[in-house]
Amino acid sequence: MSSIQPRLIPLYTTRGDAEAFLLYPYLFNRTGEWIGFVTPKREVYSVLGEYVGMLTDERRIIRKRSTSTLTPRLTPPPCPPKIYPPATIPLAPLMSELSHSLIDVLLEMPERLHTVDTGEYREDMD
Repeated sequence: MSSIQPRLIPLYTTRGDAEAFLLYPYLFNRTGEWIGFVTPKREVYSVLGEYVGMLTDERRIIRKRSTSTLTPRLTPPPCPPKIYPPATIPLAPLMSELSHSLIDVLLEMPERLHTVDTGEYREDMD
């Protein structure tokens, strides 16, 4: 029997830069540190369980520029081990233009996807 290795999927900005990696359900930054997770409905959350946006078919994380509804906070999965991203990454697919009402999170709001020990949204240490 052969064991199937899970596939590390690069996530891109609208400019075509790989800024994150998905090893379902976990998201990692370019240095391999955990920055968030994805639900089966493709909703993206930070390591603190805060809603960040949606994962598109183009492998971008987008969110509405303004929203009047709050998405409930989720309990994050257990912290995964650090990964080691590949040295070479495939080129990004051609990206469609985003409407003015949408934001590319990895490009315009990367601080929403921070590591466990950083970020302005983390709870204060006692």
